[in-house]
Amino acid sequence: MASIDLFSLLLFSAVFRFLLIVYGEWQDTHMEVRYTDVDYFVFSDAASLMASGKSPYERSTYRYSPLLALLLIPNSIIHRSWGKFLFSASGPWSSGLEKGTMVPEAAVIVTHLLVGLFIHTILKLRRVPENLCLCSVAVWLFNPFTFTIGTRGNCEPLVCAMILWVIICFMNGQKLDAGMVRQLYGSWGLAVTGHLLQAAFWYGLVVHFRIYPIIYALPIILVLNLHNFRPGQTPALQNWNSRQQKSSQISRHTRMATLSCSWFALRSFLTKERILFGFFSGTTFFFCTGLFFHLYGWEFLHEALLYHLTRTDPRHNFCIYFYHIYLNHQHGFSAVEKLFTFFPQLVVQLVLVSRFAQDLPFCLFVQTVAFVAFNKVITAQYFVWFFCLLPLILPWSNMKLKWEGLSCIFLWMGAQIHWLMWGYLLEFKGKNVFVQLWLASLLFLAANTWVLIMIIHHHRLSPIFVPFENKVLKNAIKLK
Repeated sequence: MASIDLFSLLLFSAVFRFLLIVYGEWQDTHMEVRYTDVDYFVFSDAASLMASGKSPYERSTYRYSPLLALLLIPNSIIHRSWGKFLFSASGPWSSGLEKGTMVPEAAVIVTHLLVGLFIHTILKLRRVPENLCLCSVAVWLFNPFTFTIGTRGNCEPLVCAMILWVIICFMNGQKLDAGMVRQLYGSWGLAVTGHLLQAAFWYGLVVHFRIYPIIYALPIILVLNLHNFRPGQTPALQNWNSRQQKSSQISRHTRMATLSCSWFALRSFLTKERILFGFFSGTTFFFCTGLFFHLYGWEFLHEALLYHLTRTDPRHNFCIYFYHIYLNHQHGFSAVEKLFTFFPQLVVQLVLVSRFAQDLPFCLFVQTVAFVAFNKVITAQYFVWFFCLLPLILPWSNMKLKWEGLSCIFLWMGAQIHWLMWGYLLEFKGKNVFVQLWLASLLFLAANTWVLIMIIHHHRLSPIFVPFENKVLKNAIKLK
């Protein structure tokens, strides 16, 4: 990576994605099996309905926010592939890009490369060396899952970009104008920072857009404690260099600080930062939800939000519960059965958050992997949720690619390919292999669990912020 800079990496990735989209258009026209994701046609139909003044929920199986259909209205005006290009092109992020005329094909560059750009920004804020930054960005840009799912017209990269932007907002410590803040919020104004307000807005929006990021609320609240955020002071980031040069003494102090932060967070829950973050993110979420409820009624509320909380899919998927759901879908499920499937997921989430909350990027990553692995429905597009967070933790991993790293990759891929083999026999050959497919799902869960354990075991815990009480100690050790 020494001879490759970020611009070259992004440019090569952009050309590669553009060629994939062009190829996808050709395959859709000339081959029986389409390259474009079937969900993309659902998005496009919903956008066409919205453009004609109708409800997007008149399109069956459209179960997303109307914001997504709104973004895809040009599909029926300019070109049917507009949505593949424009998922992440709109919004204030584009203002920071090079200005000029942008054709739709160029917007796909923004769509996927924004995530890569945000990954690079987060790592550089923590002083990660450039070569490690580029390697980590390449893990996203050239991951077969991410570039395939995105160029097929899936909207997940937009969600990934918003989540990464929330992290960037937390890490940036620029204050709002003190006089303006004091006029707006009185004596509480000194506790308000520009990055915190931005993080709250985008977090509320992404939860409305795609409900699953609600699982990040607890670690975010725990990070917003008085050890990390104080009125009139900018939070200090824990740099990669300091972690690389740590002694065993620093390691012990950091672990103790992390535990004390978590305990302190529980004792003093109602801080100004937490209240403000909860208020602004909640306001954003409920404003968007209330607006679309006013426009589309209960149909919106059920399809876009409530459906995802109670979803059970009788079709085969990676989930270990699919066979039970398939056998009993017509009869419904008791409250005990629903609790049985939800309880393991809840317990795992609480354990991971209580242990890793202060190392926010790592906590979000392990949370997402566990959430997907134990979910009642698992499809391949869900893997993108944690693939966008994986590059953020690689510089703090001491796992070697040879043997340990490759064994985890091959184990995870092998378990997935094994499942896909049985899925192919069931779906395309019509063979009765439900039991074998269910056993393959159990194996895939075991593979996910083992890989997650290995990643946790080899991760060097690094809280994203330096607690104020430890700044003097850290500087003293550095001088030694």
